[in-house]
Amino acid sequence: MKKGVLLCLKLTIIFGILFSIIFGQRTIEGIVWSFIISGMYSFGLGLGNGVINKFLSKKWDWITQTNQRVWSGIICTLLYTIPLVLLIDYVVFVFINNSNPVNFFKGSYLLTHFFYIILSLGISTFLHAKDFMINWKSAMTQESTKQEIVAKTETAKFESLKSQIDPHFLFNSLNVLTSLIGENPAQAEKFTTKLSKIYRYVLEQRNKDLTTLTEELNFAKTYMELLGMRFEDAVQFNIPDTVSNIDLKIVPLSLQLLLENAVKHNVVSSSKPLTIHIYEKEDYLIIENNVNPKEAIGKSTKVGLQNIADRYGLITPKGVKIENNNKTFKVSLPLLIKMENSMYQDNLENSKYVKAVERVEKLKEFYQNLASYCLVIPFLIFINLRFSPGFYWFWFPIFGWGIGLTFHFLEVNNYNVFLGKNWEERKIKAMMDKENQHKNYR
Repeated sequence: MKKGVLLCLKLTIIFGILFSIIFGQRTIEGIVWSFIISGMYSFGLGLGNGVINKFLSKKWDWITQTNQRVWSGIICTLLYTIPLVLLIDYVVFVFINNSNPVNFFKGSYLLTHFFYIILSLGISTFLHAKDFMINWKSAMTQESTKQEIVAKTETAKFESLKSQIDPHFLFNSLNVLTSLIGENPAQAEKFTTKLSKIYRYVLEQRNKDLTTLTEELNFAKTYMELLGMRFEDAVQFNIPDTVSNIDLKIVPLSLQLLLENAVKHNVVSSSKPLTIHIYEKEDYLIIENNVNPKEAIGKSTKVGLQNIADRYGLITPKGVKIENNNKTFKVSLPLLIKMENSMYQDNLENSKYVKAVERVEKLKEFYQNLASYCLVIPFLIFINLRFSPGFYWFWFPIFGWGIGLTFHFLEVNNYNVFLGKNWEERKIKAMMDKENQHKNYR
């Protein structure tokens, strides 16, 4: 309401000055009446159309329900603007200027009504166009946000895959395998089997958004057993055999990254064993290990933890919790049932959103054209009546430009006078059907 009042006040000042200049007001009283009349038009049309805009925009969305929003806007604007302009004109001419009400719809009064109606429709069009631009900008921002989410998700998946197939881990595992082949061929065979299971799981899960908690825990056991073969009694772990709900899900491969981080950042030796506990608590999966930091590891970049946090942030409002009291390091991963971010689930490439955006671009151009028409035509009428009242030449631009505006509107709605509605889509479909039939005959 505050913004609407300020906008109407600006319009009152602008048109008050214009009315004073156009009608040659020289006295204080005449100028004051010009501003009063301007205020009647500006506030009557401005606030009224603002309320109509707000109601219609709530009922029909500009992007997904463009036709309904445009037609309802046109109809409501005409039904509201024309009677209001005539009412204001009646107050001005009959009550303020003491004109005879019998002549209200006669002679020059009709042209004056027409002038004010066109000018008022121009203001109304400006307000509708302003509301349209605000909604269009908001829609573009949402689309940009969606694209950013998709890009961030793919980046997170890629970074996750890179971190899971860690070259250092693979190098160390191959070193262990090489030593086991000479010392204990049977153990080497088991090691190779578990290593192959780990990377098979990585390949299976790399494109998934969520995986079952049961699968991830089984994978974690295999991974920890592999680390047990590598570090022997220097690694101890406690992983549950069952889960509270078989439908629980987590981000795939998040456990492997956390387990690898625990080994990477802590001393792993028989004198200082690494102990890892995994358990459920209050809708979270807790991964906890004791802290024995390596002195030469340097400052942690926390890329792996940020990776996991980003991936969870894309699919659920629940956050990843990280706690470190220098004795124990604890990460809490949210346990989910399904994807909670509906925006992420949208298949943007196959949606109709792109077509809607293209249509909105055309609609934006139409509103610019319509606003120009409604603002320029009244001044052409004024110039004609003021300087050459004997010949009404203003009808030529009214009808000429109006026909062009009509065809522009039909184009926005994908309608051709000769070919009908959606003729391009129908033609494309017919050509595709013909091509498919041709292929079937081959």
